[in-house]
Amino acid sequence: MDIPQVKTKDNVSKGDMGQEYLASGKEVALRIWEEQRCDFSKATRRQYETVGYVVEGELQLNLDGQIATLRAGDSWLVPAGSMRSYRIVEPILAIEATCPPARFNDRDHPPD
Repeated sequence: MDIPQVKTKDNVSKGDMGQEYLASGKEVALRIWEEQRCDFSKATRRQYETVGYVVEGELQLNLDGQIATLRAGDSWLVPAGSMRSYRIVEPILAIEATCPPARFNDRDHPPD
């Protein structure tokens, strides 16, 4: 497909945590995240805001030292600059949007 605003499933990039980078624009980017059970990831600080929605499974979000459990139907917001880590309790399928767009080659910002 030659329309630049359309991204087909055959034309996605994968990130280190299994996320697939979907359509993105100047102000927002969309990605899908499938992950198996795992312990908490290394805490990171990103310079973009993230909103997400759990389609399937269960995860725990550690946001600035507070832990929330998220299940199918739950959503979250991680403000830009916040410390965050995730633990996958049950395999998940989640959709996330980032603003400004997080792209395939973005790097983690080290914790303070």
